[in-house]
Amino acid sequence: MNRRRGSRGGFGSLLRTALLIIALFLIGSFIMRMLNGPQETPAVNTGTTVSVADTVAAGGGVQSGWAITPNTEEEVQTETAQEAREKFTTIKGDGKDEMTILVYMCGTDLESKSAMGTNDLNEMLSADVGDNINLLVYTGGCTQWRNRVISSSVNQIYKIQHGKIECVVENDGRKPMVDPDTLEGFVRWGNQNYPANRMALILWDHGTGSVSGYGYDEKYSSAGSMTLQQIDQALTNAGVKFDFVGFDACLMATAETAVMLGDHADYMVASEETEPGVGWYYTDWLDAVSSNSSIPTVDLGKVIVDSFVQVCRKQTPGQTTTLSVVDLAEFSQTFLPAMSKFSTGMTDLMESGNYAQVSKARSMSKEFARGNKLDQIDLIHFASLMKTAEGNALVDTLTSAIKYNRTSSGLANAYGLSIYFPYTSFRGVNSAASIFTSIGMSAEYALCIQKFAQGQASGQAVTGGGSTPWYSLYGSDSGSYSGSSGSQDSYGYSYDLSGEEMMEILGLLLGGRYPDVSKLHLDGLTGDNSGFLTAGEPDAEAILAMVSENRVRDEDLTWKENKAGEKVLSLTDEQWALISRVDKSLYYEDEDGYIDLGLDNVYDWDEEGNLVPETEAYSLAINGQPVAYYHTETYDAGDDEYRIAGTVPVLLNGDRADLIVVFDQDNENGYIAGAVYKYEDTDAVAKSLSGLQEGDQIDFLAGCYRKDGTFEDNYMIGDPLTVEDPAAIEISDVELSGKTLIAYCLTDIYGQQFWTETIGE
Repeated sequence: MNRRRGSRGGFGSLLRTALLIIALFLIGSFIMRMLNGPQETPAVNTGTTVSVADTVAAGGGVQSGWAITPNTEEEVQTETAQEAREKFTTIKGDGKDEMTILVYMCGTDLESKSAMGTNDLNEMLSADVGDNINLLVYTGGCTQWRNRVISSSVNQIYKIQHGKIECVVENDGRKPMVDPDTLEGFVRWGNQNYPANRMALILWDHGTGSVSGYGYDEKYSSAGSMTLQQIDQALTNAGVKFDFVGFDACLMATAETAVMLGDHADYMVASEETEPGVGWYYTDWLDAVSSNSSIPTVDLGKVIVDSFVQVCRKQTPGQTTTLSVVDLAEFSQTFLPAMSKFSTGMTDLMESGNYAQVSKARSMSKEFARGNKLDQIDLIHFASLMKTAEGNALVDTLTSAIKYNRTSSGLANAYGLSIYFPYTSFRGVNSAASIFTSIGMSAEYALCIQKFAQGQASGQAVTGGGSTPWYSLYGSDSGSYSGSSGSQDSYGYSYDLSGEEMMEILGLLLGGRYPDVSKLHLDGLTGDNSGFLTAGEPDAEAILAMVSENRVRDEDLTWKENKAGEKVLSLTDEQWALISRVDKSLYYEDEDGYIDLGLDNVYDWDEEGNLVPETEAYSLAINGQPVAYYHTETYDAGDDEYRIAGTVPVLLNGDRADLIVVFDQDNENGYIAGAVYKYEDTDAVAKSLSGLQEGDQIDFLAGCYRKDGTFEDNYMIGDPLTVEDPAAIEISDVELSGKTLIAYCLTDIYGQQFWTETIGE
């Protein structure tokens, strides 16, 4: 049985969503109901001076006054703020310029599994690279190059020109490509041997964003990644100023990256989101710069962006794409003052008891690589949702510095630069604060995120709820467990504490004296990374007052009947204001326990504003096999244009991966748009595969809450699937027989999760 997934999402049908928006504006509680609904129509910032802050509505369902047609080829912005510094690069003009392009290609498993590096090298060879362009490619980091040219044993340097590839350094040793000394050496060598008045650097590999940085070397998997501080170190030591630095890697279009590069380059070209595996399309833009070596950098950047988006649209339909061009000469002078004021304003709000305002804006902001818990959000969208004067000023600053930005269709609220802001995990807070200090990021912002994380940790430690649905599934008196010191037991369940008990916990926690913070079961928080809890001399009493006044209670999350006899969740407007996210969880009982079949934002609202759950036990299925499906985003542009996406965890040819499942107006039954590998030994986020191939072996995975109280996150379900014809794979909904349970997971403003009582038998 297939249900039309175009109507899926936080508010049932699209028509119901529109009606609800109007009603909620009238009663003044729009944010409370739009927390998990369809996102607004995406706007592509191509350098206009229109203020995004004036056009983005809080909560995300409505956007008006935006005059740019999404995803079209617009002119780049050429005007520059008067505060901008002089460009490092002087373009001579009339085709008299020379450019040296350094491509740092760490092939890793992108090449060994999928030949992505080889494909991009072929695109370079297809370009007519002339004598005035020195295209140099440094190779390494890969156990097996999928061609007969590149060595898999040593690092090398190649020159590509006139459709030919020449090895100019046959053996540069076996060096980790995530070592900044390796990058420094290549940049220094390229500048010395091929000097030019225009220098460019492209870092090709996985990306991990602001906290972990760039790169993953398949040969040196334990070496981690190259942090922003290390990239800064490499470029500083090499002593080269660049026309532009680009990242053909995921998630590197961050404000932190741009701050770091401000002393090294005039422009940055990078992606906010994970990149499709096809990556940049090198032929078009190399042809453009070869035919006119004096092409303005913003115009060259436009060719890079446009060709990337267009090729990805053809080769990876259904996958999201972002790429932007940032003027670092402007950004380096204008961003930090505006960001400092914005950050100070948020800190003042939190310290004056308005933590919820910041938390709601953060929870509703466009997030990238959400499943990886990297906590990177679009900065323009976030600042707009804050609805402060400082946020509006920051939006104007960013809009001016981002000279060109495009996204794929079906993607909203990606305006060109993201930023790290903790919400789903505490693991990066300490590292981020250290990075900010090192690269010259705003100290006020470092303090702001530490204050926010303090509120999160405090709320999660004492407000109730839990980190697992154990009690919802088995009941509070089921199973055997040993309680732990503090407010939570070994299953991560927080009990209802008295004010004195909460104060005792917060006093210890915020004073850095808690016996063992790991026993609090707060995601990513350990004794080694809890230093942020004491930053800025937190006021435990003020935080207790804030938490006590703004908390969800387990007893409020009970099912009641409405006038129509339907089972509903009835909360007051004040209670809904504390909820940042609602998800439906489906569980199937087998002999080992309850199998977790994912999270989906499927529910409705009755006339009184009560949440009406979906009670039918339907599961997403692939070729008839029920699978675990995790909804990631809903986009609704109106006029019967929508995109709903989610992931399905699998083993793909023996390696952990997520299938990307997409539903849209042309494919109501859904299709598999690709897959992305997941890693356990690094934060690196892989470029996504374009699709499944004939002969691929797929094992479907799910979580399993066992009856003995343990949890298995890679529990295999069903029979393996051997792909015969990728186009013939069928997505459907199947009704489950046997015992199934449905629970709704509500996330509060502190990121704490609460599970309702289960529905079903």
